[in-house]
Amino acid sequence: MSNLTQGLVQIYTGNGKGKSTAAFGLALRAVGHGFKVYIIQFMKGNDSYGELDGVKRLSPECQLENFGGPGWVHKGEYLEENIQEAEKAFLRAQEVVLSGKWDLVILDELVNAIWFELIPENKVMELLSSKPSHVELIMTGRNASQALIERADLVTEMVQRKHPYEKGIMARKGIEY
Repeated sequence: MSNLTQGLVQIYTGNGKGKSTAAFGLALRAVGHGFKVYIIQFMKGNDSYGELDGVKRLSPECQLENFGGPGWVHKGEYLEENIQEAEKAFLRAQEVVLSGKWDLVILDELVNAIWFELIPENKVMELLSSKPSHVELIMTGRNASQALIERADLVTEMVQRKHPYEKGIMARKGIEY
């Protein structure tokens, strides 16, 4: 039995830092209230992300799977492995969402996967339309389209005002990844 009677669609987008961080914060809150949470990461194929080990401490109430090829994806330069990994992630996302077994499902970087043309937006819209009514669905990533924004119930845009990278401070373990 789900903890939610009304599940909404949320998007965290924008060029500022904090989209995935906000989604993971919501996962922590939900687990604290006894919710079952499933997280699928798109375009994050390596094992250096701290959340991979962190979520294990919340298991079995919170599960995480990550998918992606090695290195960065560049728009217009599609390695077959990146496309295959995105398709595997999306198939898994469909299974998890449609199962109705999870109260909160986070599709981390799915919005980016759409923008990079690894996942067709119309497939995501179909998933949103068939989502069980009690499942809360969170999507993160830069460049949310107007169609996605209009379809979502809540959209938060992260705006970068200042970033340590501008001072030459690179991504730090435990903070940015």
